[in-house]
Amino acid sequence: MKITAGELAKLVNGTLEGDPEILITHPSKIEEGGEGSICFLGNLKYESHLYNSKASAILIDRSFVPKEKVKPALIRVDNVYLTVSQLLEQFNQKEKGNGLDTKAEIHPSAILGENCSVGPFSVISEGVVIGKNCILHSQVFIDKNVHLGDDTIIYPGVKIYKDCKIGNRCILHSNSVIGADGFGFSPDGNGNYQKIAQLGNVEIGDDVEIGSNTTIDRGTLGSTRIGNGCKLDNLIQIAHNVQIGNDTVIAAQAGIAGSTKIGSNCMIGGQVGIIGHLSIADGTMIQAQSGVASSLEQPKGKWYGSPAIEYFSFLRSYAEFKRLPEIAKKLKEIEDNQNK
Repeated sequence: MKITAGELAKLVNGTLEGDPEILITHPSKIEEGGEGSICFLGNLKYESHLYNSKASAILIDRSFVPKEKVKPALIRVDNVYLTVSQLLEQFNQKEKGNGLDTKAEIHPSAILGENCSVGPFSVISEGVVIGKNCILHSQVFIDKNVHLGDDTIIYPGVKIYKDCKIGNRCILHSNSVIGADGFGFSPDGNGNYQKIAQLGNVEIGDDVEIGSNTTIDRGTLGSTRIGNGCKLDNLIQIAHNVQIGNDTVIAAQAGIAGSTKIGSNCMIGGQVGIIGHLSIADGTMIQAQSGVASSLEQPKGKWYGSPAIEYFSFLRSYAEFKRLPEIAKKLKEIEDNQNK
């Protein structure tokens, strides 16, 4: 993509300070900007790079006041991060499929919509229905009776087990597994565990993105459900019969145990652990590495720690916790003086 600074400013509804004829050819990080690149300054801890940048243009907040002279053209916008998201989409080259590879195995009963692409060594099983404009890369396995919506992209090595349903415009990254058996076993009284059949499925809504090596288990009975617009990072475990509301985001290495219900618009940090059969209210924010052992029923609550407590209570408690060695030393001094 090639565009002038003036054209780009109009594209993002920004205000340009500098030469409108400067040519922009690619985006880059502010510390790595060079001729033809556009960067952004959204976090002020990177401000020092602004004054040394060799980029052609930089996106900044409308209210930002530079402390020194800036060489690149500046494009002022209302929301830097949102604008960057929109701008990167403009530079992103849409994937194009290559049709049905002769090395792919497609069952005669499978139904594929128009303009679908299936890569080499992929397997499309009996009764599968795939919407239009879908791209399935190499070595994808789609089990029996799976349904995929329109415009969905499946990257190499993804496995989707039988009867699962994936919505429109979803992205599943490499080696994610959808619909494996949930962790269901029953002790038999003799010290052994007997497997409980997992007869449900996974249902994923529209506009969902699932990171590499994330696993979503099928329901024991009924469905494990991921709502519209959810974004799941890499290396996440979603257990059987979990329900996740719309537009919830979950960072890497989080684990959610069976039958827990998570609301809409929640933000769950990396390495968060949530035990089973809990309810998490809409808009909940859980700090990274927190452990949730009871239901969080306050909408838009913020939680931190293990076991998780209210976010600001944790910060105050931790401030005191860090002083415990100092406090213990003073108590020991007082005790020694009393014993003299």
